[in-house]
Amino acid sequence: MTRSGIIAGGNWIVDHLKSVDCWPEQDTLASILGESRGNGGSPYNLLKNLRRLGARFPLEAVGLVGDDDLGRWILADCRAHQIATRQLQPARGWPTSYTDVMTVVATGRRTFFHQRGANSRLAPAHFDFRRTRAKFFHLGYLLLLDALDAPGRDGRPRACEVLRAATRAGLVTSLDLVSESSDRFARLVPQVLPEVDHLFVNDYEAGRSTGLVLHRGGRIHRAAVERAAAALIAGGVRRAVFIHFPEAVYARYRDGTGVWQASVSFPQKLIKGTAGAGDAFAAGVIYGLHEDWPIARSLLLGVAAAAACLTAVDCSSGVGSVARCLALARRHGLRPLPR
Repeated sequence: MTRSGIIAGGNWIVDHLKSVDCWPEQDTLASILGESRGNGGSPYNLLKNLRRLGARFPLEAVGLVGDDDLGRWILADCRAHQIATRQLQPARGWPTSYTDVMTVVATGRRTFFHQRGANSRLAPAHFDFRRTRAKFFHLGYLLLLDALDAPGRDGRPRACEVLRAATRAGLVTSLDLVSESSDRFARLVPQVLPEVDHLFVNDYEAGRSTGLVLHRGGRIHRAAVERAAAALIAGGVRRAVFIHFPEAVYARYRDGTGVWQASVSFPQKLIKGTAGAGDAFAAGVIYGLHEDWPIARSLLLGVAAAAACLTAVDCSSGVGSVARCLALARRHGLRPLPR
C-alpha cells in the first residue's frame, strides 16, 4: 500500500485570544485591547498549518470534542480546511477544551488558562489506524492528555499503546510535549521515547526531560543543547530529535549526525504573538519529511513557518504558503547561531 498524508491526534482546543496592555499583579486590572477566536492544540495547529502551507496530501484528525458550539466550530473549521474528521468524535457530557490566551502587546509573551475538557478522556480505543492510509502519525501534547498520560497495564503511559499501534500499522510517528511546570517530564517522557520516530521539543522541555541545564548566564548554550539531543536519542528516539528555541533549532539523528538551523531574524515590532510558533515549526519540518526533502530544506521551512506564525495573535492565520514563508525568511535574514 502506498501511504500519503498526515494523521494527527491529541489536543483539540479552541483558543480565546485576548491582547492586553500589561500583565497585572494579582488583584489589579489590565485592559483588553483586542480579542478573537482561533485553533489550538498540537494536532489542530499542525494540520491547519500544513494546509495553509499548501499541502496537497490528505490530512486527518483524531480526537474528542464536546457536543457543543465550540465542538461544532472545530468540526466546521476542519471541513473548511479539508481535514478529514471521521475520527474526531463527540464526547457527550464533556465540554470542548478551550484556553484563554492572554498576550501582552508590548512583548508578545502569553499566559494560558486551560480547560482540559473532552481531551482528558482521549484513550487508545479512540485511535483506529486501520482506517487510514496516512504516511505519518503525529501525537501531541504528551503531559496534557490525562487518559494517555496515565499508566497502562505495563506501567507505561498509555500513549505508548497508541504510538506502538501506529508503528505496527506502518506509519512513521512523531511526538510533541507541553511545557508544563512539573516533575512529570523525568517520569513519563523517557518511557515513551522508544515508541517515537521524530521528537519535537523546545529548550525547556528538553531540559526537563533530560535533567540538563541548557542555559548559562541567561543564554542558550550550544554544547548543552547538543548533549540534550544526544541524551534523548540515547533514550530511544528512533530517527531524530528536534530541539527548537527562539534563536535556532538543532536536529540530531540516530546515526549521530547533527544539524543546526538559525531562526529568522524577525523584528520584535512585527511580532503580534508567539502562540503556536512551535507547532508551526513542526508543520514545516513534517511537510519536508513527508515530501522527502533534504533535512536542511525542511528545517529552513520550519523556522520560516514559525516566523510567519509570529505575525498573528492566533496559531495559524499568519502562516502562508511554502513560497511565502520562505520569502519572509529571505527578506529578514537569519539570526546568529548560538555559541
